[in-house]
Amino acid sequence: MAEGLNRPGAAAHDATWLASPLLSGIAVGFNTLRNEGTAMRKYANPRMPMPVEIEAKMKLDAAAVDALAARLRESGAVLVGEYLEQNAFYDTEDREMLAADEGLRLRTSRDLATGKSRTILTHKGPNRYGPLKTREETEAEVVSASEMEAVLERLGLIRYLSFQKKRQSWKLDGCRIELDEVPHLGHFVEIEGPDEQSVMRVRSALKLDQLALIKASYVAMLSAYVQERGETNTNIAFPEQPTTSAVAKAG
Repeated sequence: MAEGLNRPGAAAHDATWLASPLLSGIAVGFNTLRNEGTAMRKYANPRMPMPVEIEAKMKLDAAAVDALAARLRESGAVLVGEYLEQNAFYDTEDREMLAADEGLRLRTSRDLATGKSRTILTHKGPNRYGPLKTREETEAEVVSASEMEAVLERLGLIRYLSFQKKRQSWKLDGCRIELDEVPHLGHFVEIEGPDEQSVMRVRSALKLDQLALIKASYVAMLSAYVQERGETNTNIAFPEQPTTSAVAKAG
């Protein structure tokens, strides 16, 4: 559990809250649908159009990150901010969402300039055919990450992988450009926009045409990394930086 469940009196509060008839009803409904073999997308109203994520992802050499940031500034892009994210991914015990090519993510993003954090719960649908990563995406802002973790666990979901990510966000010509760094994987750029044409136009303007498009998600790449090395740590983070006092003491 996250830090919120370690607060004074949290255990009694959360036990009462989790025992509410509303949450119990949700849990029963979820387990009934799960046992019938339905995936999370079955909850969606088929007549309601869902938001769609359209994204181009490319791998960057570490040396190319600063050059790309310079091209963004020269192109008139607006720097939105720099963030440190904590991403946790959930699934059923028998990985039904993985089998359905779906994902459920709880992300807390901390603004490095202001120190303010924001938590978003996101469900992603199956990838669609095409050169870009295109899939339905539904999001909801969460007030308490720890209490949402409790809800997900109460519904029978397990957290199978979590990882940190450093992100620098820009906006250009109606698209969002993300310069990302992920432990073990390195640096990437993501361009997300309202349609494929807008994304590819920005990709071309930033001189990224020569880079191969990647449709795999970070969680899929990290899961493969962990499995290939037989590692048991599923909470992946950047190495801790030594404090000033520690550096001085070591010197």
